[in-house]
This record gives sequence, C-alpha cells and structure tokens, in this order.
Amino acid sequence: MSDASTYTPPKVWTWNKANGGRFANTNRPIAGKTHDKELPVGKHPFQLYSLGTPNGQKVTIMFEELLALGHKGAEYDAWLIKIGDGDQFGSGFVAINPNSKIPALVDRSGPKPIRVFESGAILMHLAEKFGNAFLPTGGEARAECLSWLFWQMGSAPYLGGGFGHFYAYAPTKMEYPIDRFAMETKRQMDVLDRRLAESRFLGGNDYTIADMAVWPWYGGLAKGLMYGAGEFLAVHEYKNVVRWADEIGARPAVKRGRIVNRLQGDPAQQLHERHDASDFDLKTQDKVAPKG
Repeated sequence: MSDASTYTPPKVWTWNKANGGRFANTNRPIAGKTHDKELPVGKHPFQLYSLGTPNGQKVTIMFEELLALGHKGAEYDAWLIKIGDGDQFGSGFVAINPNSKIPALVDRSGPKPIRVFESGAILMHLAEKFGNAFLPTGGEARAECLSWLFWQMGSAPYLGGGFGHFYAYAPTKMEYPIDRFAMETKRQMDVLDRRLAESRFLGGNDYTIADMAVWPWYGGLAKGLMYGAGEFLAVHEYKNVVRWADEIGARPAVKRGRIVNRLQGDPAQQLHERHDASDFDLKTQDKVAPKG
C-alpha cells in the first residue's frame, strides 16, 4: 500500500482485492449476488433480515415500540445477516435489497409479500402501516419529523463511512481524512445540540421515527459507545444531545430493540435472533431463538 503522502491516483481506477482494511473481504465495486442462498421465513407478518448495527437498530426499535403500543400485528421475526461473512450477497437477500445492505424487510401481512429496503423507508412503511404511529399526520410536525429523518439518512455516511472508517477501521491512520471527518461529525453534533436545546425531541414535543433513526448513531456517539471516540470528539460538550440520548435510551422498547441481531459488546446485551417476545429473556450470545 502506498504512503498516503505520496499516492498519485492512476488514470483509471482498478479493483485491488488486497486493499486491506477490516471490510476488504466484503467490499467490492459491483452489485448482485455472489452465491445462491434462500432466506428463512418465520411465522410472523414481518420478516426482518438484519444485523444489530445502528442502521439495524432503527427498525428493531420501531417494531418493539409498535408492540409496546399494543399493535399485535407488528410481530416480527428478526433473522441474522452476518455482513462480515457476506450473507448480504446471497441470492435471497439481494432479491429483497439489490443494494446488499442491512436492514431489509419483507412485509407478508397482505395478500402479496412486499419488499422494503433502506432503513428510513422501512420506518415510514411501518409507521403508515399502523395508523401513522410515531409519524405526525400533517403540517409543521410532519415536515419537521421527515426533515430530521432524511437529515440522518444523508448525514450518517459521514459519521460511519467517513469518520468511523478512518478513525477505527482503516489499515493506516491518516491525519487528513480523520481531521476532515471529525470536523464534520462535530458540526453534525452541534446541529443536533442546537435543535435539542429548543425541543424535547427532534420533531418537537413528541417522540417520532426521526428520533428512532438518529438515536442509534448520534445517541451512541454522545454516550461514548461508538468507535471509542468519545474523548477524541469531546462528546460531553453536547449536553442537549446527551440529555436526549439518555431519555430515549431509558425507554423499555429501545432497550429491547437495540440488542436484537447484535453480535458485539456485552454478551448479556445480545440477542442474535428474535422470533418471540420471550426471546429477550435469553440475552446471551450462546442462545439463538428458535427458527419458527
């Protein structure tokens, strides 16, 4: 690998499979399947194929919040997709998400299965499916909620693929990209902090899908749980974000949703698959919920 200070881009980029880095074995410049593998189907109306990353947590939190509201029709099976093993490139997964990213959902509650991919789209689909739960029906409140939802969808790549990659995962530490993305991440945290100085939640006084989308990323960062970068980014300075992160993190449905399909951290805070509410009593990486 060339020294970053002397690297000159070639006239035409070519794929170097041995480019190093934590995700070198799964990153590739082409789409489509790499192998044939059908996805399992459980007994519930919704089949979720995911991993307990921040993007995956958004959807499992939403499901658990819907169930907590009494929407029994929101029961779901959460199947584990190990992206490090390339599960996202299996034929079954690519059929429901051609972009090969988690989470991906199949809604089997109607006469014909419907695929939904991209976490923001899944949140909106579920909200509208259950009477605009956690989604204002109109006016300023709806506009504010959707604005923050799409803010997250556009901002997270800077935090995850940008700062997180170069700070925590890149094979070599390089000052320029770390400095560039740290600056943008802190700007985003300031954007949130200013909003939360004037509002209890991102959309206003009510907890919405905007909070569910933003919390796994920026709430985790504010609590020093992402990339080991809390001190580096001085996240304690964003007091309003910390207050908001604590309030949402204390919600029982959030506590359940954040551990579904989780493979990292405290084993007691991992539930590799979720097929029934009783599965949360397991809370161990040694026990995967029954397959159906």
